[in-house]
Amino acid sequence: MSQPCAANKCIRESRGLCDCCRQQLCIQHLSEHNAALINQLNPLTDEFNALSDRLNTLSIQNITGKSRRKLEQWRDRSHQQIDRLFKQKCEEIDRIVNDKIQKQREDANRLQNKLAEVIREQEATRQRIDSLTSAIHDLKEQMTELENTSFRVTTQRLIIDDTLISIEAITEHELNLSNLPHPCKTIKRPAGSQAVICSSDNYLLIHQKPNLCLIDVETSIVEEATWDHESIWDICWCSTLDRFIVNEGSSIFLIDESTMAIEKIKTIEEINWLSCTTSENHLFLSTNTYGSIVKKYDLLPSIKLVIEWKSPFTCTDNEWISSIRYNNEKLGLLIRNNPEKSLRMELRSADTFDRIWTLEFDIVCEQNVFFRYCSLTCNEWLVADYEKKRLLQVTNDGKLKAVVPYKNIPYYCILFRNMLAISTNIPIDIYKL
Repeated sequence: MSQPCAANKCIRESRGLCDCCRQQLCIQHLSEHNAALINQLNPLTDEFNALSDRLNTLSIQNITGKSRRKLEQWRDRSHQQIDRLFKQKCEEIDRIVNDKIQKQREDANRLQNKLAEVIREQEATRQRIDSLTSAIHDLKEQMTELENTSFRVTTQRLIIDDTLISIEAITEHELNLSNLPHPCKTIKRPAGSQAVICSSDNYLLIHQKPNLCLIDVETSIVEEATWDHESIWDICWCSTLDRFIVNEGSSIFLIDESTMAIEKIKTIEEINWLSCTTSENHLFLSTNTYGSIVKKYDLLPSIKLVIEWKSPFTCTDNEWISSIRYNNEKLGLLIRNNPEKSLRMELRSADTFDRIWTLEFDIVCEQNVFFRYCSLTCNEWLVADYEKKRLLQVTNDGKLKAVVPYKNIPYYCILFRNMLAISTNIPIDIYKL
């Protein structure tokens, strides 16, 4: 005996089992359920078409551009190392020849003086004539030997190991720092150490009085060098030069990551600098003055000034730029207004310095201490708010995403590999993300 249709208030006999609701339905309600299922295909089709359009318009250059630029920088640095070695060896050959020529000239000058003395005194003797003749003969032989000088240049084949470059596909994910876990590691520093921190692709650079130290992912000291200059105001990493750039307040220094050799940049004028950052091709410096000036320098072939932006384009005469950071063709600025004791963040074009967006923070700047921040994944930002002991996460379109209370006073923050480092008034906290 057939069952009645399971649909509400339907008195017709069921004709089959509905695939979507698993109930016995009549022909009419089976048709209605089938039509409803078919209608659900339409938004799926629209969504698939949208995905298909995204796939067709996907730009390989946009995906690989940043990585290719990094490979190009490595190639350029490698070429520069080869050029430096080539120049060094050419100069070594020239120096050897010049030394030989200089010795010949000195010998020739001595012989000329002796000959002139004999002629002037008119006291030629057979012994003197024989001595001069012998000396000229020796000089002639030495000249012939010099003219026939050659060099045996022994070179080793340049071995380029494929492991010099490793490539790993990664996907950036937005971070949500509202529930920051406990630190996985802490780095303690001796009294008098400065809070400044910076990261390269491989290491974290910190100050442990009296040294600058390279720290690896295990928080072990890999290299260190004594810092015997003035206080450090800011540090940034320059992948193009493979160097850290250190702002000492008036002078700018380069620090070689491999050797920790410290070199002053002589092409940058000595004025009151406050903050620094780099792109692939440029160095940006901001001054420690009201109405801050931002100067843009070429990195290669040598560091030289390209352009400078002044007040009121940078900020007003009663404001100063506390920090400047580069990320993805944009410059982030933290600007402090002195009369209002307020702080805001602005995003500017790294090319034209045009303003993209502005975000005002609910911070009252009571202390005369500069604010620092860093870029996060997906073009977001993280500000260290020492006034209220918190971290402020900012979206890529200039919205406040998360406010993270902090137990100590945060001064610096930086992404380091898959970790976040927070430099406070006590230790440096390391978080695994």
